[in-house]
Amino acid sequence: MDEKYESAMNCLRKYGQEHILNNYDKLSDEKKEKLLNQILTIDLNQIKELYESTKKEVSFANDKIEPIDFVDKSALSEEELNKYNTLGENEIKKGKYAVVTMAGGQGTRLGHNGPKGTFKLGLENDKSIFEILIDNLKANNEKYGVTIPWYIMTSRENNEQTENFFKENNYFGYDPKAIMFFKQGELPMCSEEGKLLMDENGSIKEAADGHGGIFESMRRNGVIFDMQQKGIEWAFIGPVDNVLVKMVDPTLLGVAIDKNVLAAGKSVVKAGPKEKVGVFCKRNGKPGVVEYTEITEDLAEATDENGNLVFAESHINCNLFNVKAIEEVSLKKLPYHSAHKKAKYIDENGELVVPEKPNAYKFESFIFDAFDMLEDMAILRVKREEEFAPVKNAEGNDSPETARKLYKDFYGIK
Repeated sequence: MDEKYESAMNCLRKYGQEHILNNYDKLSDEKKEKLLNQILTIDLNQIKELYESTKKEVSFANDKIEPIDFVDKSALSEEELNKYNTLGENEIKKGKYAVVTMAGGQGTRLGHNGPKGTFKLGLENDKSIFEILIDNLKANNEKYGVTIPWYIMTSRENNEQTENFFKENNYFGYDPKAIMFFKQGELPMCSEEGKLLMDENGSIKEAADGHGGIFESMRRNGVIFDMQQKGIEWAFIGPVDNVLVKMVDPTLLGVAIDKNVLAAGKSVVKAGPKEKVGVFCKRNGKPGVVEYTEITEDLAEATDENGNLVFAESHINCNLFNVKAIEEVSLKKLPYHSAHKKAKYIDENGELVVPEKPNAYKFESFIFDAFDMLEDMAILRVKREEEFAPVKNAEGNDSPETARKLYKDFYGIK
């Protein structure tokens, strides 16, 4: 056996993961090389620690959770709104603004075979989600006399399909030089016993590392450098699946500039104490988001003297960051959260196993975990029916049907 194989086996032995090379001899030379490289570059100690963390209860008993200040857009006077808009518009007109869209997901839950951004919403004009977003960007380019750079985060799984979709449609009339694709990071998945899993291609099975991985991906893929070269100071970061997203909002930008903070986020009022959304808060004096799985019943149901929920600012993943903050966060490690998932894999006999219930852990970080790395941030409360129409489920809440209705109502389409 060659040196590379021995080095890989030694790494695996140290962490009790030798089974990874069980079917090595059955692989082609190309797949052997890929697997050895993978073993030698994966941080096996990190995976061991992440697996061990799945056994610990997450507790926030010692954290001081307080409500966070916010600006309610609908309550602003005309004078205040003009002040914020002017501040924001000036930056956009100077070419200091960019948009980043997180589009690494597939449309599987929607019954769509392809990247989620290529899913057609069912409007009469037959537009895909990507085209809806492009129309929004093009309107802003015209309004502000600029071409806003657009960075699209794909995944290993959908990058090629996404790029081809844009090429085949001539970028929907957007300047191809203003669009940059980059891939999301990945982390190995492991079994309930902490063993790494093998995929059908003879590699260690990996899954996307969550939307919090975007900062590191932006650094690794040269996006931050590209922004700095272009003189961009602010970037909006949001997901592909909200068809009412305001990717270019001078009000949000103006509020951040006025408050002299390096980040801002949008919130909508929580529908009720039991709604499954994360809410903005101050945690130990720093801005943050407390997930619906983490918040205590007392905090979730707490009301003020007017009967309004104290923790009512839902995080809708509409995030604005100064490029300095993006660079700073990209050099730090965000905490990882584990998710118990169904994952098919190749067992030690080389057989494909397709589980019927969750059998593996994937590890992901969340974008809002970056907030507490900042001293403060601004929150702009907006109206759900004007800015939040997510497409996540095939039917029911947050489905194409609900998003289509919200979209049509907002734009006055019959």
